[in-house]
Formats: sequence, C-alpha cells, structure tokens
Amino acid sequence: MSLSDWLLEKKNLQVPCSNYNDNKIKIPEGLWVKCEKCGLLMYYKALNRNFKVCPQCNHHFPTSSQERIEQVLDPNSWLSLNNNLTSTDPLGFKDQKLYGKRLQDMKVKTGLQDAVQTGLGLIGSKPVAIGIMDFRFMGGSMGSVVGEKLTRLIEIATTKLLPVIIICASGGARMQEGLLSLMQMAKISSALQKHHQAGLLYIPVLTSPTTGGVTASFAMLGDIIIAEPQALIAFAGRRVIEQTIKEDLPNNFQKSEYLFEHGFIDLIVPRTNLKQKLAQILSLHDNTLNM
Repeated sequence: MSLSDWLLEKKNLQVPCSNYNDNKIKIPEGLWVKCEKCGLLMYYKALNRNFKVCPQCNHHFPTSSQERIEQVLDPNSWLSLNNNLTSTDPLGFKDQKLYGKRLQDMKVKTGLQDAVQTGLGLIGSKPVAIGIMDFRFMGGSMGSVVGEKLTRLIEIATTKLLPVIIICASGGARMQEGLLSLMQMAKISSALQKHHQAGLLYIPVLTSPTTGGVTASFAMLGDIIIAEPQALIAFAGRRVIEQTIKEDLPNNFQKSEYLFEHGFIDLIVPRTNLKQKLAQILSLHDNTLNM
C-alpha cells in the first residue's frame, strides 16, 4: 500500500466532527440550582441537605409538604390522617378549565389529594398534631377539604390533649368553591377556640406566601406565631392597599420582619432551625403543664 493510499484510508476512518459533538455527554437538567436572590450556583443535593435554604444569603426556596414532614418531624414518626378526602365540584365552576379537571391535574402533578397533609408525629420525641399546607396544589388554596382536614386534626388534638402545629403556605380561600371555602375560616377558628379552652398549645408557622383568608383566620390565631425569614404575609395585595389608602408603603411591607417589628408575629426562625425551636417550645410547654 502506498503512502497516499494509507493516508486516504486513515482519513476515511476518522469520525466526523458533527458526530463527535452529537455524542458529547449531556448534563441532565435540574442538577444545578441558581439562587434567585444572590445568584449562587448550587448542586441540588447540597441545597436539599440545607433544607432548601441558600447557604450564602439565607434565601428560602419553596418546598413541598412531604419535604417539610422530613425536615420537621422525627424520623419514621409520621402518621397520616384523613388522606382519602377529596374535593368535589359543587358549583360546576369553570374558568380557563373545569374545576374538576383542574383538581385531577393537580392530583397527578403533586401526588396529593388536596392542598394540605395532616397527621400525628413526634418533634424532639414530643407528640404533636400537625398540618402542612402545600402551595404546589392550586396555590395552597383553602377549599372545603383543606378546612375539613384541619378541623378534624384540631378536634383529634383536643381529644388526645396534643399541641397543634400548622405550617401555612396559601394564597387564601379557593374561589372555585365560593361560599363553601369562606365557611372554612369560621369552622377552623371554632375548633381552635375549643382547643384553646382546653389549655392546649397552638403554633402556626407562616411561610411564603401566607395570604388571604388563611391569614384572616387560623394563621394569626396562634399562642406563639412563628414565621420564616422574608416570608410574604398579608391579607390583601400591596397594590390594592396602596390604591385604597392613596399612600406609598414601605419596601418591606408585608414581610415577616415588618410584621415582627409591629407585633403581629412572635418569632422569625430560619427553616434550618425550625425543628430545634419547635422542640424547645414543646418541651417548655410540657414542663409548664407538669408543674
């Protein structure tokens, strides 16, 4: 074989550059997360290990109810209650799609039956009744099932003499259920009053966002009200208030720090310290009862 023939053969065996580029290793999406506040780029497992809190600026990322169960409760202590309750469509409501279809889509997307999980568990070996709202399910909106599950949880806690903790994340009452959703405010508040009369502890934990009818009812009825840093806590929207009072509002208006300064909440606790703080409060309350 001549030198020219050998070079031609080698050239024909070379892999074209286009094929080489097509075979490059592709990095799956979602492995790296960028903090929307400070721009820090984090490996998603490192972020999850830090309870979805940015280690550089303390920005609290949204998190699911299942993740909060793992973050707050002692391992293997969660006992779910009333997990089979689901909403119906009593009004035959339709906006961009039928309410019944929207509910079904949310169930498939989140794996939940509605916007709250309720159950019993342990925090620092102390038994509690706990409800955890999930903003992924229709913005954590409070419909008849959310109200019923929280009411049943509080009634069980009253019977069993347990403290109640509700982790709030909600856009407010669910408009697709009309008056039925508004009735839940009074129903839950009434159950909490009976719980309070029994001398039992109730702690709401306000996360971002906690707004509308949830803020106007059970979110602000706690014996000790805790909020996460920089959480949006409000009833009406900022723009609506400014247009109503014809004044500009402070930049941090409706943030947890502003509410703390004005006495609406009692503690601001980072998510990374929440379990420890709840365990401390529960222990102090238990010791007071035993005195």
